[in-house]
Amino acid sequence: MFASGAALFRRRASSAMRRCSVSDAPSWPARFSSSATASERTGPPPIRVSLTESAGRGVFATREIAAGELIHSANPLVVHPSLSLLDKVCYCCLGRLHEAPSPLGSSAAEENDSSKTAASYFCSESCREQSKVFFEIERRLDWSSFHQYCGLKRLKYPLMVKRLACMVISGAASIDSLDILQPASLHPEILAEMDEEFQLLEDTFQSGQFKNDMTFLTKEWYINALARIRINAFRIELVARSYEEMLSSAVAFIAVDAAVGNAVYMLPSFYNHDCDPNTHTIWIDNANAKLKALRHIEEGEELRICYIDTSMGFEARQKILGEGFGFQCRCLRCLSHE
Repeated sequence: MFASGAALFRRRASSAMRRCSVSDAPSWPARFSSSATASERTGPPPIRVSLTESAGRGVFATREIAAGELIHSANPLVVHPSLSLLDKVCYCCLGRLHEAPSPLGSSAAEENDSSKTAASYFCSESCREQSKVFFEIERRLDWSSFHQYCGLKRLKYPLMVKRLACMVISGAASIDSLDILQPASLHPEILAEMDEEFQLLEDTFQSGQFKNDMTFLTKEWYINALARIRINAFRIELVARSYEEMLSSAVAFIAVDAAVGNAVYMLPSFYNHDCDPNTHTIWIDNANAKLKALRHIEEGEELRICYIDTSMGFEARQKILGEGFGFQCRCLRCLSHE
């Protein structure tokens, strides 16, 4: 994203990230797909990624798009559940666990090993199989100190870097898999705070004797990955479907884990922001993002999404966008100071 992000809301670089309820360019077909509407359209998504006049990259329509049409979907590049909900949502897709969860290991010994990742669970064999390669790395390590540090500091992004590092070591992701995304500008005080978290991450991997596989894990790589995750992460939320689930969500909110987890996507990160609440919408089905047209879109028109809660006033929106994303919004609504 060039300050791109999403709405039903993208995460800010500070603490209140974009929220997406759970209920990239055309050269990356494996990362997204086109989904049909009632007319059952097939083929590539009707969009292209191009440079805008003032906001870096943007997403444009290659044909007319009907209101209500599902334009495309996107699987996350990296995802991680909230620490307080590891036993309530899938470790892979962040979907709700409907039955009593079974540990990831298939034997008693493996179940004991899985405690090293704070007893993580999968919702299906598909998610288990999809995560098998990188999880074999995670489950061999003791993450208790790292998780405790992140929990006390209320940090979520380092957990995603941890997952990405495990994916790189296992071959499930490349070292530069996030480099195409726009990085956040990190203030000196933020960089100073990264020293301890990076050292904890490095020590955890070294304790697992991965020295020959982790030459990429330098402080520079950690900072670069974190800078991109901070500004491109989406906060994933579950919609409560019962009184019990509502209570569970309330408990998570009190525990500072209102979200079930966080995810970073390729194409959704290229959408620029607009404060118009009737702009195009991204929503989340578990950790899979989908973008829908809320109104008719003309060919060549730039598609935009909302990074923040657009019910806020002009000054509040500008403050959050300036501090969290590093730009002042000049959409029609903001130009009129609405």
